[in-house]
Parts: sequence; C-alpha cells; structure tokens
Amino acid sequence: MTVRVLLADDEALIRAGFRLVLRPEHDIELVGEAGDGANAVERALRLRPDVVVMDVRMPGIDGLEATRRILAQDPGIRVLILTTFGEDGDVYAGLRAGASGFLLKDSTPEDLVHAIRVVARGDALLGPATTRQVVAAWVRRPPVAHPEPAVTARLGARERAVVELVAAGATNAEIAAELSVTESTVKTHLARAQRKLGLRDRVHVVIWAYEVGLAGADRPPAAEPRR
Repeated sequence: MTVRVLLADDEALIRAGFRLVLRPEHDIELVGEAGDGANAVERALRLRPDVVVMDVRMPGIDGLEATRRILAQDPGIRVLILTTFGEDGDVYAGLRAGASGFLLKDSTPEDLVHAIRVVARGDALLGPATTRQVVAAWVRRPPVAHPEPAVTARLGARERAVVELVAAGATNAEIAAELSVTESTVKTHLARAQRKLGLRDRVHVVIWAYEVGLAGADRPPAAEPRR
C-alpha cells in the first residue's frame, strides 16, 4: 500500500530536502506541499493524504493549530510533527491536538521515513530525544493523588490494568506476562480502552493515564510507545 504524504513547511529548502529523501521510497508518494498552516489545512482536506508532515513554526496559522483544524474535520488523517525545537509545550500541545508523532528536524532521513510508515499504519511515535524531555517533564509534575472514579469507571478491571501498565512503560509482551494472558488479549483490552476513552493511540493512553492519576511521576511512560 502506498502512503500518501502532504508536506507542510515554510522553508523551501527544507521541503526540497524532504522531497529528495522521500522520492526513492517506493511505498511513499508525496502528493502535495504547503508553505504555511492555512495552506496545510486547505490542501490536507482537499487531497486527503494518509500522513501530513507538519512543521510547528509557520507564519499565520502555526502547525499546532493547523493540526487541530485538520483533525477536527478529518480524524482519519495522521499528523507527524517536525520541528527544530524540543520544547515540552510543543510536544504536549501537538499530541493533545491529535498528532500521532513528533520528530526533531535533526533526525536522520531514515528516521523520517520510518516515522511516516509508523504513523501511517496507525501506531504512534515520539523521537528518542523528544521522549526523554517528555519523561523528564512528567517527573517534574506534581502527582495526582487519586483518579476520578467517574472517569475511570468506564474501564473494566483488565482494561484498567492494561492502561496502567502501558503508562508504566511496559511492552505488550511484558503486560501479557504480568497478567498471564496472550499478547493478542492485551491488544484487545487496549483497543477497547481506547474506544471507550476516545483516545487515538498508545501515546494518548499514556497522557490520559497521567492526567487522571492512573500513573505517577515514579512510573514514566515508555521510551518509545509501541503496539
């Protein structure tokens, strides 16, 4: 299956470099480009790409607001945010806007191609450098003492256990061993929890768990969320 990509960046040289990186990839097609956030929104909704590679810092509507507007109208589009910055605020805002990945511009071309493929298949991805900053920021946050019962009551006991272990950084294999179930069962519980909570992917499960108190500062999220 070919992954259709829209590239949004206000620097022409950056866009040219991305074209050179993506052109040799037989399973990735660059279907359009945008030089600012407004054009990114218009072209994403018109072209309906599988993945939008989105710069954060752009004139007018920035990449974070463009992400919110695109996903509000077409939640099926995946957004991979690229930036020269590794600021925690950008990471949180981007993920809460619905982005499925966050990668620094100084990542390698191989990292970019891998990230596009990861988010296109429905998984979530954070670059290693960005993830370290996210983990450090969560450790600095004051813990939530008790989760709201009304919030967590939507989850069954096994679904809650899986969410807690995901937020603790466990892989599916580790969760399966901890709960004495198969990895397929873990995926089923996690998928049900995501549907009940309206969460797009594993990264957003981790964020939700921290925000409602199912995870604490002494249990940081995984280095790179996986399915």
